[in-house]
Amino acid sequence: MGAAGDEKAAAAAGGAAAEGEAAVDSKDLQQQSKALDKLTDHVEDRQLDSSRVQSAMAALASSKEADWNAMRLREKELAAVKINPTDVEIIANELEVPIPNFD
Repeated sequence: MGAAGDEKAAAAAGGAAAEGEAAVDSKDLQQQSKALDKLTDHVEDRQLDSSRVQSAMAALASSKEADWNAMRLREKELAAVKINPTDVEIIANELEVPIPNFD
């Protein structure tokens, strides 16, 4: 049984070595797969970020235009208000603010 036992041990060791190589190859393939996924994810993220930037810029532009229109409307409303010069004089005197002479 000594020679047969040695053969079985050698065969088992050879099988373990083959399994070890398969495990190493499997790990290597997993690492390569992860690296490839990272590359493709990066490209997809950049494309997604690009669309996000475009939508954000469009939102900012429409918001800026809305603010501009609101400001113009407010200026029109304020321009329609009539200010009595005697009221300005009374307030300036109460606050002790010198009134410039525009005449």
